[in-house]
This record gives sequence, structure tokens and C-alpha cells, in this order.
Amino acid sequence: MRLDLMNMPEVLYSMDNCVSSGRDIGSYVVVANANDAVVCCKDEKARKASNSSFLTVPDGISLVILSRLFGGSLKRRVYGPDLMAGFLKLSESKGYSHFFYGATESTLRLLIDNLKLKFPSLKIAGSYAPPFRPLTKEEDGVVVDIINKTHPDVVWVGLGCPKQQIWMYEHKDKLRVPVMVGVGAAFDFLAGVKPQAPRWLRDHGFEWLFRLVTEPKRLWRRYLISYPQFAYYILVDFVKNRLRSDNIRS
Repeated sequence: MRLDLMNMPEVLYSMDNCVSSGRDIGSYVVVANANDAVVCCKDEKARKASNSSFLTVPDGISLVILSRLFGGSLKRRVYGPDLMAGFLKLSESKGYSHFFYGATESTLRLLIDNLKLKFPSLKIAGSYAPPFRPLTKEEDGVVVDIINKTHPDVVWVGLGCPKQQIWMYEHKDKLRVPVMVGVGAAFDFLAGVKPQAPRWLRDHGFEWLFRLVTEPKRLWRRYLISYPQFAYYILVDFVKNRLRSDNIRS
């Protein structure tokens, strides 16, 4: 999985430039963590979607630590809910409009109500909660028409990994939208339907533990299987690189 080693201000600037210039219709941002990296190792479709993005940025603390080990200068992760809130705040003064795709109708209603309270001047173009099944070709065409007719500047996608990456990749040439951003559980957090880890836990890399305790049935496989696999892949990659270096020197 390609990873763009960018801090939050750089990502916000790049998104803003993308929208204001209007040149890059169909650009999308992948907010990635260690689980995404593991999925990309196993799923060619997810890997292609992530690597074809405008930006793939490090949401997970594991990726931030890994980048530092390889000489990167990342200060902290690009946390999906913070990225979304930060760009929505910036949008108030810019006049950008937003469309929200994903979650459920009830979650979207709560999300939009909360955003209107927090960002009174925010322009909301619309929202759509897809069914929990693949859409037919006809249904997908209706969704594309709905989004295009509202003329949003940004489409926020909350489908989870790897669905949101793949959805953005498959729709980048269908939607006349400058930027799409896959933000996973940000809809649930900002809508208030799921508890968010305290800031100090998030800042010190222990959000995963909070989420595992609060959603064990849904997330146990990710944290207890995918994360050890992530460590394994890193170790294998390190050994291969070390052996390659030794062969070159010899």
C-alpha cells in the first residue's frame, strides 16, 4: 500500500487546493491504518483502489511509528474524524458544499443535525444511506445522478475498509466531484451514535484498545488478527530488505 507521509495541515491544504482549482475532478483521499495495509496485502482490488488515490494518508498510529522508523518526519496521524471536522470548518469561510454517503438514515440525520450546530454556515448538498448489500447497476446509476445533481465540492464516504476505497475508485470517473474522502467511523463518532476514545488515549496511540473494549464483537478480528499480521509483514519486509542489502554489498 502506497502511503503519503503528510501531516494534517498538508492534507487540508492539498484538499483545499484540489477543490478551489477545480482541475482534478474525481480525486479521492484514503485515510488508512494498519488493517488497511493488511487488507491491501491480501486483496488486489483494495490495493489497486488505495494506490490509485490522490492521497493515502496515515490514520493509524502504527503507520506513523513505522514511518518514523524509516526516517519519516510525521508528527502525528491524520485522524479521520479530525480531518473531516477540520475541513468542514475551513469550508465555512470558503463556501464549499458537502455530500455524505454511507451509514444509515438515522445516523446521517444525527450527523447533519450535529454539523449544523457546530458549523452554522456549512453548506450541505445532500446525503444518501445505501442498503447493506451491493447496489444493482440501476440503483448505482440513481445514486450517481443524485450526487451529481447536487453539485457538491466534497463527498464524504463512510463505508468502512475496504468498501469505501473500492467505491471511490469505481466512482472517480462517474462523479463530477473535486474530492472524495473515505473516513470510516467518523460518521458514527460525529453523529454521536458511537463513543469516541478520550483525546489523551487517541494522542498516545491507544484508541484501538478503547474501540476493542466498546465494540468487541465487531472489531476483535481486526485488532487481534490483522494487527499481528501487520507486524509479521513488516518483519518479513525488513528481513528481505536486509538480505538484499547484504547481497549487494557482497
